[in-house]
Parts: sequence; C-alpha cells; structure tokens
Amino acid sequence: MAVTPLLEVQDLVMHFRQDAKRVVKAVNGVSFVISPGEALALVGESGSGKTTVGRSLLRLIEPTGGRVAFLGQDITAMPVSRFRPLRSRLQMVFQEPFASLNPRMRVGRIVEEPLLLAGEGDARRRRERCLEALSLVGLPPSAGTGFPHQFSAGEQQRIGIARAIATRPDLVVLDEPTSALDVSVRAEILALLDDLRRKLNLAYLFISHDLAAVQRVCQRVAIMYLGRIVETGATDELFAQPKHPYSRALLSSALFPDPKRTVPRFLLKGEIPSPINLPTGCHLHQRCPWAQPICATEAPGLETIMPGHLVSCFFASGENPLKLPTDEMGA
Repeated sequence: MAVTPLLEVQDLVMHFRQDAKRVVKAVNGVSFVISPGEALALVGESGSGKTTVGRSLLRLIEPTGGRVAFLGQDITAMPVSRFRPLRSRLQMVFQEPFASLNPRMRVGRIVEEPLLLAGEGDARRRRERCLEALSLVGLPPSAGTGFPHQFSAGEQQRIGIARAIATRPDLVVLDEPTSALDVSVRAEILALLDDLRRKLNLAYLFISHDLAAVQRVCQRVAIMYLGRIVETGATDELFAQPKHPYSRALLSSALFPDPKRTVPRFLLKGEIPSPINLPTGCHLHQRCPWAQPICATEAPGLETIMPGHLVSCFFASGENPLKLPTDEMGA
C-alpha cells in the first residue's frame, strides 16, 4: 500500500529582484517528496539554493512560483490565517544556534514560546511540554532557568532542537544544524537527531554541505546545483555510484571519516556561475568535461535511471561521451 507523502514540492521557484535589471534566480523548478518519518538531505555548494528552498517551504519567504503541499493541502496558496495553525507542525532548526535564540529570554520561555503562539494548553501544560522537550534533547530541567549565553554551542543547538520539537511537529527543516559546532559535538548532535527521528517519527529536510553528516542521518539525498536538483536517490546508493557529473565532483572532493575510503577525483572547470546570469541549457555545461552541443541549448529533466534514482543529465545512463580516463571520471 502506497504511503501518503507528508510533503510534496512541485516546480518550486524563488527569484529575488535586486533592481530593475537584475534578478537573483535562487531556485529554479525544484521538485521532491518527503514521506512521514523520512530524512531527506538537500546537498550542494554555497549558493546552490538549499536554504532558500527550506525557508520557502515554511513560508518564511513567499515563493515566486510552484506548489508545496503538506498532507495534500496546498500551503503556498493558503491564506495566512489558514496556514498559521499548521506552523506548529512545520518547524525549523537554524545554522547558528546562539543567533537563533533570544538572549533576553530564559531557556524555558524560549522552548515554550512556539506552544504559546500556537495556543496549545494552559501554562501548566506548556511547562510540562517544555520539560519533556528539554529531556528529549539531553538537557536537565534546571536548563530552563538559564539564559542562552550560559550554555556551550552544542547545548545551545540542543535548546534550538527542543524548541522545534516542543510542538510535536511532523516535519523539521534542519538548516546546516552542525556546521557551527566542533567535530566531537557535531557527532553528538547527529546521533541525537537520528534518535529523535526514530522516537518521534519526525521527517527531516536536512540542508547541508557536510556529506558525512548526510550519510549518518538521511535515507535519501537530493543534490542541488544553481537552483536545480540534478540527482536524487537512496543515500548509500547515490554515494556509492553517483551518476551526474556534478555529484561525482562533489563526492570526490568530500572528506569522510573512514581512512580506508578513497574516491577518485573528478574535476569540473572554472567557478560556479552567478545566479543573476544563469547559463542556458544545462547549468553545468560550461564546467562539465562531458558537455556536448545539446547541453548548451537544452536543459535535461530528472529521469529515472533505476527505481528511486533520478538524474538530470543527457549522458548519465551510459558511458561519458568524451571517453575520459577512469581516474578523471571517478568511476
């Protein structure tokens, strides 16, 4: 029996007008689905549009176009008055833990605030939910009386996670949740996130450039380049056999904790273009060693090359057209 998707994103577009002539085309037709209890990673270089996608889903910024459906309801077209009650079911954890916490509020008030805004329960019930959330993230009840500056960066991120889960959401958008933390604390937070997903049946959109973290937490991954998803599939499968040239380059440049793991280098040419002046056709064609004339004029769609594995490349299903040496191909 098919599982009803928790979140469906179709052709999401987010453009920012800088002035009369310049438009930043941050997101350009992104589509994906997240099922209940699933963790989907959104991966790519800085400037690929990952964070913009996450903020658009929660309507922290209003998307330029496309459709976002939560449990079958189109929330992009929904009036704010109707969407407000759903906000408690869609939460976010931010990249900079201290910057996301009000320094003048005690931790207990910070964690309770989403419950208060959602009108959930009386003061006693909100207090109980606050203590429950703090316990779930590994903080003692006494943490509720402190201020954010009295905690370490890792503890501050735990507070941010407690605030996100206090309303018992269905989906949490995690925007680079460990990038501001040192390595040992990062591992603890990743283990906590994985444990919470299993215990609470949470779904995650995990936005990150840390591929080792993605492999630790997420079942599926979508790789973005210049506002488009170029490849998506099961994490282990995609990491083992990336098909898109950009995916190969990204994975070949990553550092993984396993010293025995080696990934042959796959290099792209030049720098990532500006989202103000996007290339025609495939956005990667100016940098891609496989590029052919068709790549400069036509944009490939996401095509299924095996069940659950989709790639946006004219040459992903076969040998690369230039017959590059194996060590350059990353294969």
